[in-house]
Amino acid sequence: MDKDKLILIIDDDSRNIFALGLALKARGYKSISCLGAAEGIALLQENKDISAVLMDMMMPEMDGYEAIKAIKSSEKCKMTPIIAVTAQAMYGDREKCIEAGAWGYVSKPIDIDKLIAVIEEVCSC
Repeated sequence: MDKDKLILIIDDDSRNIFALGLALKARGYKSISCLGAAEGIALLQENKDISAVLMDMMMPEMDGYEAIKAIKSSEKCKMTPIIAVTAQAMYGDREKCIEAGAWGYVSKPIDIDKLIAVIEEVCSC
């Protein structure tokens, strides 16, 4: 896989964005980020170079489920791979995220090797 791919991080916690951004950079990926779903959807609409989205599922204004559905309803963005990221992993969450339209799923604390494997898998589809 071309590690020059651009990953959009959508999360309401700047610490998570910082940590994910550093981890992706260390693995040779580029990233951009935002602190909420509405801003993330706008970035996705404006930037055709985004290869995948890391979507926090628990955000206050618009949660990840709503955001994924909004992205998937957009003709321009519906094929962009979205990886659901959640801190409150409960039984059935993975299936719920996939049903909402996510292409992959990782739980926090994030295992970076697993995250990279999921990114590589969804970006190769």
